[in-house]
Amino acid sequence: MFKHLFSTMNEVLDEIAKEYPTAAGAKKQELDDKLQVLKTMSDEFIESWLLFEEKMGTVLKTNADPSTWLHNNLLELDASAQQSEHFARGQGYYKLLMYKEAIREFEELVKVEPDFLLARIYLAMAYLRFGDTAEAYRHFQFLLPLTDNEKMKAITYNAMGCIQMHNQNVAKACEYFKKAYASSPECVEPLLAGWQPIQHHWGEAP
Repeated sequence: MFKHLFSTMNEVLDEIAKEYPTAAGAKKQELDDKLQVLKTMSDEFIESWLLFEEKMGTVLKTNADPSTWLHNNLLELDASAQQSEHFARGQGYYKLLMYKEAIREFEELVKVEPDFLLARIYLAMAYLRFGDTAEAYRHFQFLLPLTDNEKMKAITYNAMGCIQMHNQNVAKACEYFKKAYASSPECVEPLLAGWQPIQHHWGEAP
């Protein structure tokens, strides 16, 4: 519908452009009136589009992908994170949901800096999002005893609980969820709301 309408508007504008240079008197006034009509229509479309974009932005923010929420919170965990080339690229890939590429960058980084905890949790989350729960779990286990950051612990316990739930170890999963809530309650609810998309990946080959 809109394609046809804009095509017609462009045709009218092309005709006006051809005739306008030589137009005079009543003909010029007629062309001016057509131009004004086109401008009014264009302004109305732009205003409606901007209102639509604003509403769309509100909806997307309200129903944001939990991976975006998680990424934003991970960024807050270590303000002094070493901004190496691998780290910056890995962050970018993670935010773009390109988990295979993020894994490659963070794997290279933790090889040379195994105690770089922010890179380690990004790596674990990337593995989890990619569908490799065993490797994700291994990195989470490595991470837990090394951090005193409550938010990082909550994210880690929550992820490990989801993996245990996936493996039908309900009692262990509940134990981890309780620890996650005890560490940082405000982290748990957004994360729990977002694990269903991850579970879809678990049924797929990495």
